[in-house]
Amino acid sequence: MRRITPQEAIELLEGDLLTLGKKAYEVRKDLHPDKRVTFCVDRNINYTNVCVSRCRFCAFWRDEKDPEAFLLPKEEIFKKIEETLALEGTSILIQGGLHPHLDISYFEDLFSSIKARYPIHIHGLSPPEIYHIAQGSGLTLEETIERLKAAGLGSIPGGGAEILSPRIREHLSPKKVKTEGWLEVMETAHRVGLRTTATMMFGHIEEAQDIVEHLERIRNLQDKTEGFTAFIPWTFQPPNTELEHIEKATAVEYLKVLALSRIYLDNIPNIQASWVTQGAKIAQIALYFGANDFGSTMIEENVVASAGAIFRMTKEEIAHCIREAGFSPAQRNTLYQLIREF
Repeated sequence: MRRITPQEAIELLEGDLLTLGKKAYEVRKDLHPDKRVTFCVDRNINYTNVCVSRCRFCAFWRDEKDPEAFLLPKEEIFKKIEETLALEGTSILIQGGLHPHLDISYFEDLFSSIKARYPIHIHGLSPPEIYHIAQGSGLTLEETIERLKAAGLGSIPGGGAEILSPRIREHLSPKKVKTEGWLEVMETAHRVGLRTTATMMFGHIEEAQDIVEHLERIRNLQDKTEGFTAFIPWTFQPPNTELEHIEKATAVEYLKVLALSRIYLDNIPNIQASWVTQGAKIAQIALYFGANDFGSTMIEENVVASAGAIFRMTKEEIAHCIREAGFSPAQRNTLYQLIREF
C-alpha cells in the first residue's frame, strides 16, 4: 500500500469522519485480520509529583515545598505491586515528575529492589524523565538507559511527547526536553534493546499540520529502529491546568486523529484506544476507527485523574466492552505477547 503524504494526511484530517474511519478500519483489518482486541492488566505508580518542568497542560505537578508534594517510600511502592500481582497484573507503569534531587542511583536501587522481590515487568520512565536523570547524573543517554536496563527496566512508555513540534513544545512545556531530545531517548532505547510505546496528546493549541508533523517524526524513527510496539493518541484534559479555558476536544476530533494515526503509522503494529480519557463507549467505537488494543486496566492512575478524567474499568469490564463491540478480548503483556483469550 502506498504511503500517504503529509499533505494528504492534513486533507484526511480536515475531511469527512466516516470516510477517514473506513480507511483506517481497512488498514487495521490488513494488519490484524482476526477480530482479536488486546489489553493488559497493570497499574500506574506515580512515585513523585515533584516536578521542575511545570508544564502548562499538567494538573499533577507540585513544587518540592508544596504541602501536597510527595515521594513514595519503597514500602508503599512494594504494597502497590503486591496488590497488582493479586489482581493478576503483569506489569507496572512507573513514572513521575522531574524531581530535582533524584539521580540514577535512586532508580537503580528502586528497580533492582522491585525485581529482587517480584516477578513483574517494569514499564517505566518516560523520555523527559530519562533525559532529566541523565543530565542530573552526568551521564550520556546510552549510559543512563543501559544502567536502568541492568537494574530491571523492561520497556519505556511514550509519555512526555505531547506534540513533537518545537513551536508547540516551546509554548506548552519550555522547560521540558525538546523534540529532538525526546526522539533521541527513544532511538537510544531501541538501539540498546528496549521496546517502547509512543504517544500524542492533542486537543490544545495544535493545528492539523502539527499533528501530522508528530506522526511523521514517529514514522521516520520507526522506519529506522522498529522499536515502537504501539501508538497511543489521547486528548488533553483542561480542568485544573493553566489551559483550563480551552474547550475539550470532542469525540469526533478524537476519532479522526486515531483513525489518521492508524493510516499514517503503517509501520507500528498496534494502536491503542484511550478509554481513560474517552470512556468505554467511544473506546468501543474506536475499534472501528483503527484501534486494535484497549490499553490496560490501569488499576491506579493519578496524572489524568488530576485533570478530572476518572473513568475506571476492571479486567472483566474491559473484556465485556470488547466482546460487546463485536471483537474477541485477549489479555497481553506489555510487549504484546498473548497471555490468554477470553
